[in-house]
Amino acid sequence: MPESFQTNDSSVSWMSSQRLAKNTLLNILGYGAPLLVAVIAIPILIRGLGTHRFGALMVIWVILGYCNFFDLGLGRALTKLVAEKLGAGQREDISGLIWTASALIWIVGMIGTIVIALISPWLVYSVLHIPEGLQAETLAGFYLVAASIPVVVHAAGLRGVLEAYQRFDLTNAVRVSTGLFSFLSPLVVLPFSNNLSWVIFVLVIGKVIDWLAHIWLCLRFVPALRKFSWSHSIIRPLVSFGSWMSVVNIISPIMQYLDRFVIGVVASMAAVAYYTTPYEVVTKLILLPVAFVGVLFPAFSTSLVHERGRAVMLFDRGLCYSYLILFPLILIIVALAREGLEFWVGAEFAINSTRVLQWLAVGVLINGLAQIPFAFIQANGRPELIAKLHLIELPFYLLCLWWLLSRYGIEGAAISWTLRVIVDTVLLLTISWRLVPATATSVHRIVVFMGGAVLALGLCASTADLLQKVVILSLTLAAFVPTAWFLVLQPQERIFVKGKLGILSL
Repeated sequence: MPESFQTNDSSVSWMSSQRLAKNTLLNILGYGAPLLVAVIAIPILIRGLGTHRFGALMVIWVILGYCNFFDLGLGRALTKLVAEKLGAGQREDISGLIWTASALIWIVGMIGTIVIALISPWLVYSVLHIPEGLQAETLAGFYLVAASIPVVVHAAGLRGVLEAYQRFDLTNAVRVSTGLFSFLSPLVVLPFSNNLSWVIFVLVIGKVIDWLAHIWLCLRFVPALRKFSWSHSIIRPLVSFGSWMSVVNIISPIMQYLDRFVIGVVASMAAVAYYTTPYEVVTKLILLPVAFVGVLFPAFSTSLVHERGRAVMLFDRGLCYSYLILFPLILIIVALAREGLEFWVGAEFAINSTRVLQWLAVGVLINGLAQIPFAFIQANGRPELIAKLHLIELPFYLLCLWWLLSRYGIEGAAISWTLRVIVDTVLLLTISWRLVPATATSVHRIVVFMGGAVLALGLCASTADLLQKVVILSLTLAAFVPTAWFLVLQPQERIFVKGKLGILSL
């Protein structure tokens, strides 16, 4: 696969595009299957655990799911460097690169374990509004998560190796299995106990299984790993790229999930539950563009070195496909937010969470597009630009979040999150444009499309009557289809879609 970027043969280029499309679909399946299970599992968990205990679980779940930033960017650096080695045909250097990166990842992962273990009592007893009766089991859950950090970050690094080899069939087979385990295993615990520490324990077991599966796959696919090797020369580029990525990996999750911690401090665990329930569902849609990015990042890393025109094409298609997939889904969610919440988790959540869901949905659409320039800038070898941008954004976001939350409650928290991702996306697109001026056309076009999308979403959100919402929704979708067909899809893509539709009609 990577060697195809070194040739101008049109047939090979087409095959590589087909491979990218196939890998993207595999990623969507890998991310989407657990999401479907989550939709069923979350209401059961709310009933079984209770609102306060579920709110505490959401806080712990965030840490477990997003502790990858403790690898200090080494996992992302490993993916980039392995992809570049493959593109240059230097396969003999890959084993030493993986072993060296793995050792460094384990060292920083252990540091992460110590940090989380030390601050856990402070978080539970002093920072978060954890009810007294839940404090002991919540603290035990924090300790379990802390112990799992080295395993989680090393598994992510090994997944990046397989992605650099374009083995998304393997990574997604594991992702689906462990993702389903993450949502189903707590349901197995509930009939016996609703103690948080047992729920977190089974989640950690799932992370260990995920790690062992990635070790086994890497050993089978990269046989040279069976023999230990060390490369001193690779430490500097790993640390150089990873040091700035570590800033990104620390700041980005903070800005992504700071809101629920602030809600826990300012309000209550019940407010956290009302906020995170719609949040956990709608933000999962970001996994669709993340599925593109997982495929595009190693392709960006290779093509920016060997074939920059192809990188620009991938950038443009990543933005367009993200918009095509996300906009109709977000439009439906915004229009039918109240009715959907009432059907899914009941009238109480619908009353408290409808506006939260609508604001977050708008933010998800915009943040989904941001994933493409985010990966593009990293693949250009300029993670410091993203790091500096996020360092500047963080204090302003915190002040905005605190003020809007205090003034408007959890709806204010949703507004601040959406405002932040709007600013972030505009700046990331601007940086991409400045780094590679050939992306200007793609940036201009997506800004125009997003302006129209936000207007349509605002119209749907401002209507209370169900019949009026259905009419607006139908008319907007009817206008979206020809717009997407003639203005977003390229001629060869329209031919491809027609061919697929012809096959389905037989």
